[in-house]
This record gives sequence, C-alpha cells and structure tokens, in this order.
Amino acid sequence: ERIDEFHAWHRKNALPKYVKLATEASSRFADGLSREDLVWGYDSLRVQARESLRKAGELAAPLLDRLKPDQVAQIERRLADENRKFYRDNLRGPERERRRKRARLVGDRLEDWVGKLTQAQVQRVREYSERAPLVDELRDRDRKRLQKDVIAIVRAREARAKLPDRVANWDRGRELAYVAALEAWREQYFALLLDIDRSLTPEQRARAAAHLRRYAEEFEALAAR
Repeated sequence: ERIDEFHAWHRKNALPKYVKLATEASSRFADGLSREDLVWGYDSLRVQARESLRKAGELAAPLLDRLKPDQVAQIERRLADENRKFYRDNLRGPERERRRKRARLVGDRLEDWVGKLTQAQVQRVREYSERAPLVDELRDRDRKRLQKDVIAIVRAREARAKLPDRVANWDRGRELAYVAALEAWREQYFALLLDIDRSLTPEQRARAAAHLRRYAEEFEALAAR
C-alpha cells in the first residue's frame, strides 16, 4: 500500500517535472552545451532526488517505527552485504586498474547516448579518468555514515520525526575531504562532457537528442496513466 502510494505521488508530482527537465535539456543540448547547462542539469537532478527521497521517507517511516529488533538486524545484514558488493565493484584492485575500469564505464555510458565513440573521444575519456580523483574510498565511508544514521533513527523509533529530513539531506555532515574530492571530480567530469559535446558528429548529436525527446515522451505517457 505504501509503495502504491509512493508510485501515485511520483506519477502526479515528479513525472511532470521530469518531462519539463527532459524537454529543456533537449533544447539546451541542441544549442551546444555550456558549463552553465551542466550545472543546471546537476542541480535539477539533485532537487528531484531530494523531493522523492523525502516523500519516500515520509511514507516508510510509520512502518519502520514498528520494526522489531530482529527486523532491524536483518536490515543491517542486508546493508553489510551491499557494502561488501560495493567494495568488490569499486575498491578492489590497484589504482591503475580502477582508473581503467572507470574509463570503460564512462565510455560505455557515453556510447549509450551517442553511439560509438571516435578514437579521439575514447582518448579524451581515458585522459579524464587519469586526471579525476578516485573518490570511492571516501564514498564508501560516506555511505556507511548515512547508513549508521538511518539505523540509529530506526532503532530509536524516530523515523517519523527524523527520517524524511535525513534521507533528503544525504550529503549533510560529509567529510570535508569528500566534499573537496567531489568538487574536483565534478570539474573534471564537466570538462570531459564539454569536450565530448564539441567533438560530436552530426549523427552522434542526433542520436543523443532523440534519446532526450524519447525520455520526455515516456515520462509524459507515464504521468498520464
């Protein structure tokens, strides 16, 4: 019932905003991206994430406040499993291999949008991965910090009072080192996207623009259900 309520809220409140965002993103992309466009997109996605997480927290809180200790312990075990998976996926192996893996992942994501990258574009992705800081150790600590806060709220049966605000402000209380590393990473990532945008072939740009239009159409169709 709570999940259905969230889906109904999301369809009514969030999806129409997604339509507007995708439509505006398509317009901005057609004119060629600027740093201001990337900042707008990044900030817009964070706003939408905060709204959805707050609503999810509000709906989940009554149930979480009724959990028994063994049920909370089960949540902790699941989080521990997820943390081990995060380590396997992001922290295992030497730095050189992790940078290579990041370059492959970023290249794959870009190709999902624009199609096959040129050799020059692939090389630019590699340069990005060599330059941008690896933040996964800090990210791992930050994930565990948030998990600890949420579990403490649930154990104290204070989810109604505290959970929505805590999950909506997931970045509150972060280590200053992580904040600085994320800013440095974001600057390198934005520089990569701007360089890729300037190097797109007409076919690549058309493919990406079509993706954005399709997202807007799909969001609009889902909101109308």
